[in-house]
Amino acid sequence: MKRREFLLLAGMSALSGASVFSSCAASIEQSTTSSTSSDNVRRFPLRIAPVTLDLSPKQTIRTVGYNGSAPGPVLRVKEGQRVIVDVKNDSDVPELVHWHGLYVPAEVDGSMEEGTPMVPIGGSRQYAFTAQPAGTRWYHTHAFAGKDLHRSLYTGQFGFVHIEPRNNPGNYDQEVFLAAHQWEPEFVSMQDIRKGPPPDNGLEVMYHAASFNDKALGSGEPIRVKTGERVLFHLLNASATDDVTLALPGHDFEVIALDGNPVPNPRAVPVVTLAPAERIDVIVEMKQPGVWILGAVEDPMREMGMGVVVEYAGQHGAPQWSKPQSSSWDYTLFGTSRGHPEPDQRITLTFEKILGGHGGFNRWTINGKSWPDVDPLVVKEGQRYRIMLDNRSGDDHPVHFHRHTFELTRVGQKTTAGVLKDTVNVPRRQSVEIDLVADDPGLTLYHCHMQLHMDFGFMGLLKYV
Repeated sequence: MKRREFLLLAGMSALSGASVFSSCAASIEQSTTSSTSSDNVRRFPLRIAPVTLDLSPKQTIRTVGYNGSAPGPVLRVKEGQRVIVDVKNDSDVPELVHWHGLYVPAEVDGSMEEGTPMVPIGGSRQYAFTAQPAGTRWYHTHAFAGKDLHRSLYTGQFGFVHIEPRNNPGNYDQEVFLAAHQWEPEFVSMQDIRKGPPPDNGLEVMYHAASFNDKALGSGEPIRVKTGERVLFHLLNASATDDVTLALPGHDFEVIALDGNPVPNPRAVPVVTLAPAERIDVIVEMKQPGVWILGAVEDPMREMGMGVVVEYAGQHGAPQWSKPQSSSWDYTLFGTSRGHPEPDQRITLTFEKILGGHGGFNRWTINGKSWPDVDPLVVKEGQRYRIMLDNRSGDDHPVHFHRHTFELTRVGQKTTAGVLKDTVNVPRRQSVEIDLVADDPGLTLYHCHMQLHMDFGFMGLLKYV
C-alpha cells in the first residue's frame, strides 16, 4: 500500500462517524480582484489575512488566504502585459508570494532563497513583472512551515494566474477553474497506526477534509452544463503534500496542456493525476446527460470532500459515481518521438531519504547533502543541460524548477519529446530525465513541492556564471 493510500484510510478511520454527503456540489470561484488596467498594465491588490471557510454545513476551516478567500482570486492577464501586484501582509508572520511557472526576475519570484525580500508583518511589498509565458500558472506562499501545520501551503494561500495567449481561438463553450486542496492536517506516526515495518520512518501528514476551491463535495453549487458543450477545465493540485487522481464517470478528459504548456499530442484519457503544484488543462465534451460526480478516484479522499457535481440541464436526481477501470497516468502519452539536441552538459541529481525514527522527521538529501548544504548547480546562460532526477527513495517527488520550463526526455524506461513542464513527478525508485535551457539568469531554486520534503532538506539552487 502506498503512503498516500495508507494515510487516506487512516484519516477516514479517524473520522469514523462523520457524515458523507449524498447531495454533492461545490462553489466555483472564477472572479478576479478589482484592479486598474490599461492596454499595457494590469494592477491587482492582494491582502494576506486570516479567513474562515465554510466547506460544508458541518466543516468550518480557519486559515490564511488572499483577499478574504481561499483560494484567492483568479488573476487574468494578457501575455506580454505588465503586471503590478500590491501585497499587504495582515497575517501574524512574514510572508512571500511565489509566481509559479512564470518567467520573472529572482528578486520578485517569491523565494527567500533566491533573494526575494519577505513581506513583513503589517507591511507591504510590490511585485512587478511581465506576464509570460501564456497558460495556466498560479501563485502561492513560499514560506517555511517545518513543524507548523498552520503555515505555508497547509493554509489557503494559493490562487490561479491565467495568462491569456496573444492568439486564443477559445474552442470551448465554458471555462471552469478547480483547485484541489486538503485541510485540517496533523502529523501522524505510521507506527502508531499500523504495526510492523518501516520501524524507523518519521512523521507524515494526514488530512481530515478536502475540497475543490472553497467547497467540499456536498456543498455549494454544481457545475451546470448542456449536452454538446465543450467545457475547458483548468485543474490545479494545491495540496501541500499529496497527489490526486480525478475522474468524471462516462466522460473522458482531452488533455491539451500540462503545467500551462500545450502538449504536442493531445489525447483523451479516463483519468488525470496531478502531483502537488501541477496543472492540467482538459476539454470535456458533455455527451452523457445526467448528474455526475467529478472527483477523486480514491474513495476516502472523495468522502473527505474532494469532488464537485456536474449537472446537465434538465437532469435531476442523486449524483452518480463509478470508479474507472484504470487509474494509470503517463506523461509520455502526450509527447512525440522526435529526437533531442545533444546537451552541453549532463547532470545527475540523486534523491535519498534519511529516516527520522519514531516521532522524528525524515530528512532528504540531494547528492548526499541536505539544504542549505546542497552544492549549487553551476550553469551558463544559453546552454542546454540534461538533468537526470534519480529518486532512490520510497516516496514520489514532484520536483519544481523556479523561473524555467523544461522538456521531458525520459520517464522511467520511456523516451518522449515536446512535453514542457515546470514540475515533474518522479516516481519512487525511478528516474526521469529533463532538458533545461539556462535562459533566465539569476539564482534559481529547485525543490520537491511536497512541503514536508522541501522543509526538511529537499532544496537546491541553480547558479549562473
